[in-house]
Amino acid sequence: MANDAVAGGALQVAGPADGDDPVRVVLAAYTKDLVDAVEDTLGTFLAAEVDALTEIDAAMGGFAATARDCVLAGGKRVRPTFAYWGWRGALGSAGALRPVLPAFAALELLHTFALVQDDVMDASTTRRGRPTAHVALAARHTEAGHRGDPRRFGEAVAVLIGDLCMVWADRLLAHAALPPDRLLDVRRCYDQMRVETVAGQFLDVLGENDAANWSVDRALRVARYKTASYTVQRPLLFGARLAGVGADAPLTAAYTRYGIAVGEAFQLRDDLLGVYGDPAATGKPAGDDLRTGKPTVLLMLARQLATPAQRRALDRAGQGVGAGDTARLAELVADTGAVDQVELMISGRVTEALTALDTASIDETARTALAGLATAATSRQA
Repeated sequence: MANDAVAGGALQVAGPADGDDPVRVVLAAYTKDLVDAVEDTLGTFLAAEVDALTEIDAAMGGFAATARDCVLAGGKRVRPTFAYWGWRGALGSAGALRPVLPAFAALELLHTFALVQDDVMDASTTRRGRPTAHVALAARHTEAGHRGDPRRFGEAVAVLIGDLCMVWADRLLAHAALPPDRLLDVRRCYDQMRVETVAGQFLDVLGENDAANWSVDRALRVARYKTASYTVQRPLLFGARLAGVGADAPLTAAYTRYGIAVGEAFQLRDDLLGVYGDPAATGKPAGDDLRTGKPTVLLMLARQLATPAQRRALDRAGQGVGAGDTARLAELVADTGAVDQVELMISGRVTEALTALDTASIDETARTALAGLATAATSRQA
């Protein structure tokens, strides 16, 4: 395994080792010190924020500590990683990391906002192998013997945790040591990322309630705005803005093309893992999308490719099916050929992303990292 060093302000990178989960190999080999630096930045920032809220009221301190724990509960730190390589691709090894590190770390606070509130909307019970925030908070409500509905309490406080993380993200982003005009340009990119995330989440919620009027194209639109935008495309552009790259630069066009392709492929892999993934690896139950009838690209393709008899069986998705029925539906989806089609869509998008990297002048180390991440982020098992 290569050893990274934050030397001269930029990561010194060697190639990844073989034989492990590809996402963890690439992230560990290419960005270990970046991830460690992001964790340290978050830890220091959140400690001060929790202390400040504790001074208001002890219960506020407990609430803030729960939000902090949601942020620091793990994860691959994908968004800061793409933002770093977007920045590094523009500046090469000459860029100083410390001034922009708060901006990278802020993306994890934004991610926590999205995760916590998404779990409430999806009624998810586990995340990263642990109870989701609203489930854990409901359990605490019951243990404390409080009045009222524990479920509603848990959901309400989880929404507030998401809101707090959004505010914290803004506050930490403001710590980036950049000229005011540069920071304003970065903020425009960041704001667009937030708007697109909310828009994609709305389409996701709408799709679950209007599945009869959904389509493969609309499911892909959800993937683009809910996932591609704030997971890959906008973090890359965010990093480029931090480096002073303009909106009309060739690098911006290359990052946009790469980011949309990898981001959509990332969500398509999520669709497959949501049905066929190992819960021990994903940290979430398999089959939730089939149980709820969520109109993912996978399910929309299955309906499109199904025979009339298969389509009638697929109509049971979202009708309160049990675990055995979910397994049979998963087999049926595969029998339609939808899984193979999604795999082809993923590989096509990875090829598109790698081609995009050849269309602009990019630091060679960053080019290597982004090529590895394109493959790793879309072939993961978790």
